[in-house]
Amino acid sequence: MAGGEAAERADVAALLGRIAELEARLARAEAAAEEYRKLAELLREENARLRRGLLGQKAERLGADDRQLSLALLGMLLGQDGEGEGAGEQGKARRLARQRIPAHERRKPRRKAPPEDLPRVEIELTPLEVEREGVEHFERIGCEETTYLERRPQSFVAVVVRRPKYVRRERPRDGPARVVVAEVPELPIERGVAGPGLLADTLVRRWQDHLPLHRLEGIYAREGVELARSTVCGWHERLAELARPLVEAMLADALAQDVLCTDATGVLVQARERCRTGHFWVLVSPGRHVLFRYSRRHDGKAVDAILGGYRGHLVADAASVFDHLYADGAVVEVGCWSHARRYFHRALASDRERALEGLGLIGRLFEIERGISAAPRKRRLAVRREQSRPVVEAFFAWCDRLAAEVVAETPIARAVTYARNQRRALERFLQDPRLPLHNNASELALRRQVVGRKAWLFVGTDEAAGVNATFTSLLASCAMHGIEPWAYLRDLLCLLPGWPQRRVLELAPVCWKETSQQAETQERLAAHPLRRAVLSLDGHPPRE
Repeated sequence: MAGGEAAERADVAALLGRIAELEARLARAEAAAEEYRKLAELLREENARLRRGLLGQKAERLGADDRQLSLALLGMLLGQDGEGEGAGEQGKARRLARQRIPAHERRKPRRKAPPEDLPRVEIELTPLEVEREGVEHFERIGCEETTYLERRPQSFVAVVVRRPKYVRRERPRDGPARVVVAEVPELPIERGVAGPGLLADTLVRRWQDHLPLHRLEGIYAREGVELARSTVCGWHERLAELARPLVEAMLADALAQDVLCTDATGVLVQARERCRTGHFWVLVSPGRHVLFRYSRRHDGKAVDAILGGYRGHLVADAASVFDHLYADGAVVEVGCWSHARRYFHRALASDRERALEGLGLIGRLFEIERGISAAPRKRRLAVRREQSRPVVEAFFAWCDRLAAEVVAETPIARAVTYARNQRRALERFLQDPRLPLHNNASELALRRQVVGRKAWLFVGTDEAAGVNATFTSLLASCAMHGIEPWAYLRDLLCLLPGWPQRRVLELAPVCWKETSQQAETQERLAAHPLRRAVLSLDGHPPRE
């Protein structure tokens, strides 16, 4: 009996010891987790300080070694054999990519010939010996010819418009003679002195080349014309009123499409004591328009003002300002895999191996998309279902496993949490071939404002930001459709004053190549006296 009680006491003591050991291990794990959280917080603060003080590379690219490790991890996660480089064309391509090409076998870059439609000047250099003795003592046997690129200063043109006055030789018997005179040329700015070519030049320099007005003033002064920045600013305000119906028509057309991409960035607005922050929004209608809008705040009311009444698919980041749009299902949220990838890229410094696993899976999706970017919709959808869907399923299965292991508030935990929270939005591209994998179109378009604000620093007023948005919309849409911006704006300013308002969308960049070839458009442009006078100075018109 005593022996049994002793054994029970020994078992209880052993059990209590085991519990104490487990409690100690749990306490150590909790302490380690707390230290890990503190370390991550410290790294976040140091990173923020560095970003404020340094401008480093922001491209989310992996080095060669990291790419190879990422591919190996991807093969394991997808259940492929890990032998060698892998079979098939992809493995062969990877092997060939790593082979070094000897220096003597590398193709030297070929010098690109100047465009054929440039003005050309031909000169001939005679050897000194021939000049000294006379060409009659030599026989010409050939010629070496080299074409160089040169540049002449751009110049202003003064167009003098004379409008003779006439009266009939046969005077009326009653009343004064009627004076006949030609109509004043139809100009973008009524009673202004600037022609459409000069106005287009100021617009392109200011919002395509990002020149602040004081620099533009200095450039024109060096060319011999004093143009005050206040004068140019006034021109642009008047032109924005003229172009606003066109941009509004482009916006209405974009909102009628089933897919829109959007993003936003801040901008400083000049104020009396301290600059305040406004916001530029971009809307990209794939293949049709790039549109910019401005708002004082970055909130739901601004979203409603820009996207009010829209019904379709919206490609955006996971910002909360868009959440109310998705409530009734009229707007369908489409996630951005570039945003998801960015979180894993930020986790490389603190959890390299697991971050590379995530980057490898996401990178495979981008690789598949590059291969079908020009494919028809049916083919694109079939490839996404056959190749992309298994990668997406493997990625989220991996995220679910990792969610139980990562320490909260660490970079890798935030990456996994973002991906899992956005799962439905991130998977939508698998269901519709029109939907992009990412929102890069918006981010690339928004760089126009990001690059610009480094030069002009701030906008003067909210109204000035609206003028900016009007013309950057036209310039960015020109870039989307491969249209030379100066020639487009020059002809647009010739046509807009007399163009029917109900057909104003025909002048948008998406329609311009077709509209510019129509007989009516050609007649209107040919009849504009200032445009005709400037083009007559050269033996050929500039490229349209």
